[in-house]
Amino acid sequence: GTVSPVNVPGWRDYPLVRRVREATGGLPVELIGDGVAITAAEHWQGAARGHANALCMVVSTGVGGGLVLGGRLHPGPTGNAGHIGHISVDMDGDPCACGSRGCVERIASGPNIARRAFENGWRPGPDGDTSAAAVAAAAGAGDPIAVASFERAAQALAAGIAATATLVEIDIAVIGGGVGKAGEVLLTPLRKALTDYATLSFVQRLAVVPAQMGTDAGLVGAAAAALAKRADAAAV
Repeated sequence: GTVSPVNVPGWRDYPLVRRVREATGGLPVELIGDGVAITAAEHWQGAARGHANALCMVVSTGVGGGLVLGGRLHPGPTGNAGHIGHISVDMDGDPCACGSRGCVERIASGPNIARRAFENGWRPGPDGDTSAAAVAAAAGAGDPIAVASFERAAQALAAGIAATATLVEIDIAVIGGGVGKAGEVLLTPLRKALTDYATLSFVQRLAVVPAQMGTDAGLVGAAAAALAKRADAAAV
């Protein structure tokens, strides 16, 4: 019933389920991560609907995700299955907050896209916006440093997606989150990089598509997960 996000230190070991249960007068509480919630939403009503095996990702302040296997949400015993952000894709890469090196999140999250662009010489416009969204806008306008930072992020995402597809044979990867809103600035180099990593015949047809559920995806997915748990309990 606790949460320990590596990219939000103030929430390490926070007893979220207990606090929510107390705040709601003892109602049943179902805890799922945002990546799993978005996966539930996209499989129920969004881009992964009709797909039996899918990876859905939230690329934002961090990089999270969730899996659908055999037509069912697969959160794993602790709710962390599909946490693609902490697959290492660069053995000699920068240290990650999780304790590993070269994780997808360390390369492809919004703050790291912006950090890398700034370190390589990109500078914001008159408004001073140094966010990944500003880097995406610059990349869309053709700024070579901004483009390169998104290409590096896309490469890391592609390597993680290909590894996941090789392991569990997904047929679609759905990309959501704030960074996912960059659209083709991210998706075009991601699909191109995927051809270098997803080389086996059973993963070559893997589709990469944008999420459809928007900012309400987490809420919709949380509702879907709660309804599924109630249905499973009633069936016992």
